[in-house]
Amino acid sequence: MARVPSAVVAATGLVGGYGVARWTRKRQLGGAVLAVAGAAAAQQWRERASGKAAGALTVAYVAAFAGSHPLAKKVGAWPAVFGVAGAVAAASWAVADRRA
Repeated sequence: MARVPSAVVAATGLVGGYGVARWTRKRQLGGAVLAVAGAAAAQQWRERASGKAAGALTVAYVAAFAGSHPLAKKVGAWPAVFGVAGAVAAASWAVADRRA
């Protein structure tokens, strides 16, 4: 089975979580998507890098989610979500996926 880069999983969790919450109007459902993708990415980070790296990237993932809210007030919701998803994907690639 082909390995999906953790950068893709993390970015998809952020974008998909927001999209699901927006389109279904159920924030809890979007949060579930965000959490499941975050857990899957964290497992990949732990396997591909280390426990410390997984911890740091998990903090970055949660901070990106939280930071997208005030950023959205300045640039709009979708640009904010895509921006933070790109930042987390870049960090994930640099720390975990680049070595694979």
